[in-house]
Amino acid sequence: MPNYKRYYIKEYSYIFITILTYDRAEFLTNNTELLKAAIKQVHLKYEFNIIALCILKNHIHMIIKEPDLNNYSKIVGNIKKYFSYYYTQKPPKNILPDSMKKRKEAGVWQRRFYDHIIRNEEDLYKHIDYIHYNPYKHYNIAPKDWPFSTFHKFVKNDYYDENWLNAGDKNKIIDMDLE
Repeated sequence: MPNYKRYYIKEYSYIFITILTYDRAEFLTNNTELLKAAIKQVHLKYEFNIIALCILKNHIHMIIKEPDLNNYSKIVGNIKKYFSYYYTQKPPKNILPDSMKKRKEAGVWQRRFYDHIIRNEEDLYKHIDYIHYNPYKHYNIAPKDWPFSTFHKFVKNDYYDENWLNAGDKNKIIDMDLE
């Protein structure tokens, strides 16, 4: 079994996270209200802010800011738990692998998640761009036309032009593969 390690470094309070659905099933964009409800529920337990977010059909990218990075694994685990509780179209238990049955997993999410501690301002901006680039990467949809991301908030705050993602923008982030 792989030895996954999560790093909790007090000096860095931003973390990039990717969460994938089990078997890459495509149901998240049809259930954004359930996902928002799960995030709100977790926000009642833990102190964190979502800096950037993009919900795609089978995965989520987000950057959260947490005061001391001691709880981000719990935050992700609880988002997955609450969403799974609210979500009713789970795969039948008999088709889940024995390892998932043993851990009482619902078969909604992949067991692990990807994390990256943001190390500096440039790294933060690069990951924010990557998050907002994802609808184009996966579905050839311009960020301005994708309703399930914080891109519109960033446009409103003058971080992006509404027509962001020209050839120069794409070339800066095309090599980042964070899934």
